Amino acid sequence: MESSALLVFFLAAITLVGLAMLFSSYVPPTSTNATKFEPYECGIETIGDAWLQYTVGYYLFAIMFLIFDVETIFLFPWAIVMRTAGLTGFIEILIFFAILGLGLLYGWKKHALRWE
Repeated sequence: MESSALLVFFLAAITLVGLAMLFSSYVPPTSTNATKFEPYECGIETIGDAWLQYTVGYYLFAIMFLIFDVETIFLFPWAIVMRTAGLTGFIEILIFFAILGLGLLYGWKKHALRWE
């Protein structure tokens, strides 16, 4: 891809985002019903303040889930070309698993997997 095509792509993206923001600032919501803009979850009305602070353990658990979820995305293409990749591909996936294992051991050591 030439640099001019990349420049046109970025300019088009910036222009479209700018136009969308400009359009949304001029077009008001069609409904004036106040209940439409209230938070809603499972049919239960909120009690108290909706802004809650979660513990750090929740975020660590979520990050660990995302790490190993993304790992499967990288694992599927490797599994498809496993036979054609040969020994080099096998060694590379072993290195990949070793790095993930180190991350898992670090999370285990920091008690990120303990739900309290």
